[in-house]
Amino acid sequence: MRDNYIRTRKRSKGEKCEGEERASVEEMSEELEERSGEEAVGLEGIDVKEEVEEVEIGEEWEEWSPKTALGRLVKEGKIKTMEEALKSRYPLKEPQIVDILLPDLSEEVLDINLVQRMTDSGRRVKFRICAVVGNKDGFVGVGLGKDALVRNGILKAIRNAKLNIAFVERGCGSWECNCSEPHSVPFKVVGKSGSVRITLKPAPRGVGLVAGETPKKVLEFAGIKDVWTRTKGETRTTFNFAFATFDALKKIALIRR
Repeated sequence: MRDNYIRTRKRSKGEKCEGEERASVEEMSEELEERSGEEAVGLEGIDVKEEVEEVEIGEEWEEWSPKTALGRLVKEGKIKTMEEALKSRYPLKEPQIVDILLPDLSEEVLDINLVQRMTDSGRRVKFRICAVVGNKDGFVGVGLGKDALVRNGILKAIRNAKLNIAFVERGCGSWECNCSEPHSVPFKVVGKSGSVRITLKPAPRGVGLVAGETPKKVLEFAGIKDVWTRTKGETRTTFNFAFATFDALKKIALIRR
């Protein structure tokens, strides 16, 4: 009797009982699957080229009207390389600058996750996407993007990765190799993001990238071919793992030799 009274009381106040809450969660998940449809299929092996429409640089040059001082200098031809743009005192606020100065830039999605937040109207479900961009010759960037659609989330993540792009100084710091080619890191460096901590150590030629799947992608896009790594923390968190690797690469230019 008491259980029936409590259920009747909850329903009279407009609240949901446990059975109704489970049903609403199941309906929400089914509705999410139907809404995402083809976008939620094959998230692990998703290809960015199929999601992002490629735009010719000539067409983009004509359509793009720069809104920042750095963008105007790039369009006028006063800044011709990405190194000059990063060394200038102007902040990088437009991804079109990266597209023009680095036409051979490639991108890849590292991770796609479902995230939820509770609001007054119910649960809001979005896709959180981590992407990496780079030319495999010293320039690399990592970014995050959130959206209700996978396609828009990928575009946001790639845009943020382009705005976070940085130049990575490479070298050969291994005593076993002692060559002058930029195939590894010049010295030991440590990067951190959240609970993840990664250490990059110089390796001789032929060793390859001794690292997990996530940092290996970031190192490949930076143009590093041989390196030893050591990690600590919750490395299952992909975006923290990627940002820790990116942080370590950026610190190479900050440390005095």
